Formats: sequence, C-alpha cells, structure tokens
Amino acid sequence: MSILVVGGAGYIGSHMVKLLAGSGADVITLDNLSRGYRDAVKYGEFIQGDLGDPAVLDDVFINNQIEVVMHFAAFIEVGESVTYPARYYHNNFTNTQTLLDAMLRHDVGYFIFSSTAAIFGEPDYTPIDEKHRKLPINPYGHSKLMVEQLLSDYDKAYGLRSACLRYFNAAGADPDGDLGERHDPETHLIPLVLQAASGRREDIKVFGNDYPTDDGTCVRDYIHINDLCDAHLLALERIQKTDSSAQYNLGNGKGFSVKQVIDAAREVTGKDFKVTQDERRPGDPAVLVADAKLAKKELGWRPEYADLESIIETAWNWEINFLCKKSSDKEQG
Repeated sequence: MSILVVGGAGYIGSHMVKLLAGSGADVITLDNLSRGYRDAVKYGEFIQGDLGDPAVLDDVFINNQIEVVMHFAAFIEVGESVTYPARYYHNNFTNTQTLLDAMLRHDVGYFIFSSTAAIFGEPDYTPIDEKHRKLPINPYGHSKLMVEQLLSDYDKAYGLRSACLRYFNAAGADPDGDLGERHDPETHLIPLVLQAASGRREDIKVFGNDYPTDDGTCVRDYIHINDLCDAHLLALERIQKTDSSAQYNLGNGKGFSVKQVIDAAREVTGKDFKVTQDERRPGDPAVLVADAKLAKKELGWRPEYADLESIIETAWNWEINFLCKKSSDKEQG
C-alpha cells in the first residue's frame, strides 16, 4: 500500500512514517520543512513541497500510485492561533481543502486526519467522549473542527472516507531514540520539564496551583506517540474494511497533574531542577481526560505505554541523545 504522509517531518508525522515503513507500506513524505526537520524523515521517499500548492500535489499524485493520505501538517500552538488567526485558518483549513480536492481529482479515497481535543473547548464533563458538544475557544480548535465538518460533507457528497483522530496530549518519543519531540518554540509540558532536567532550560513554570484538583495543578491525559501512531493504522484498517468514516478520541483515559509530571520526571531522570510558580493562563481547563472506549471497542486499540514513567523515560532518552548529538556536531564544527 502506498501512503502519502503530509507533514511527515514533524513530531507525530515522523513517528508515523517509521511505523508505516516497518509495517511494509510504501511511504512518501511531503513537507515544506517550515516546522519540520529533514533529518527526521528516515524512511521512504521525501518530497519538499507545500500542501497548499495544487501543482505540487498534482505532481505527487500523478507520479505515485497513492491510495491513502495521512495529514499531520497543521500549526498547533493555541496562543499563536489567537495572535495570528489568519495563519491558522489558511494553513489548517484552506490548505487542507486544497489537499482534499487534489485527492478527489486523482481518485484517492482514504484520508486519516490529525485532529485535536481542542475542538471540544471547555469540557462539560470528563472523561470526554465523542458525543461531547464541540465548542472550540480558540482559532486552532476552530480550524480543526472546520476540517472535520468539511470531511463529513466530502464523505456524503464524494465518498471520501476519513478517520478523524482527536488527540489529547501526545508525548514521549521513539523507544529506539531515533526520533523525538523538538518543537521550536517548545510549549508542551513533558519536553519542557525534561529540558529543565537536562539543563537546557533554566526552570519549569507551573501556571496556577489553585485549580479544583487533588494538588491544585492542571490535570491532562498523556498518550505515547507510538500508541497514537498505532491507532492511525487501526483506524485506516477500519475505514477501509467498513467503507465508512469515523471519529475517535485518543488518550490513556486517565489524567496526571502538572505536579505529578514534575515528580515523575525527577524520579526517572534522577535530576532536580528549579520549579517556578506563575499565574494561571487564560483558557486552561482544570481537567482534560479522554474517554477512548470507542477506539478500544471498534479498533481493538490498546495503549502499550499506560504509565507516566514509561512515557517520560522514552522522552528523556531522546533528550539525552539530542544533547549528545548537538555536542558532537559542535565538536566537529
């Protein structure tokens, strides 16, 4: 099976490319490298280009017998989306429609979409299941929900089958240490904590300690990157077998507080680091936890990395490897 991975040079996309290649798929990565890294694409063919360019897309589809598209090429920073909404609606929605239209022109019928828990907004209840009302509170969440609606309409009108996978908090790294999380700037808690542990960062800031949780800090659901990628393969098998579209929430189904993440990182790394208390950030819900029962029931999905320590351990191995590589490159330079 030939699969196009759009955004395959990024964090989740690069792990997906590795999994697909290991499963025997013919993988082609399309990425403009605006936020990804060429050296993260270690398998299959790489094409540098923009998913918003119809000519680039036509060339890719004409020259490759692509059967499936997996889409990871979104901008993901909530704060940036509030400051630059046009950037987010253009890249996350308009460019995705350009991609879908190219798929229709070339009779590619299956699409796996990287969606987000941000489509739900402030939760009415937790764990959050697929029936929870969808009311995003920022342009990032809105742009993703707009794509989900577009996919629903394209399914009904054109027969384009899709799976929308709503991530909660992707975390961890490839257990082999080859791939990991390196956003610039980094905003995700686990890599920020580990950067403080490794000395790359002066401290880790805790935004608010007066939430209605056991220890006063926010609680989030962390899902290991490999478990996330496994769900993509299972979702693809499902929509091909049933010839129908689907939507799934993906998480471990249990939450960990900011303080628990910090304590676990200290335990795993054996390092102490400075923790700075700061004010709450606007729009941070106290608890965000996924109800992933539907994915487990319909896909047979079973997360392998269910405990926080194992997720952090893989991310820490990546952090150490990354620092060693930087040091080696500096010496050679």
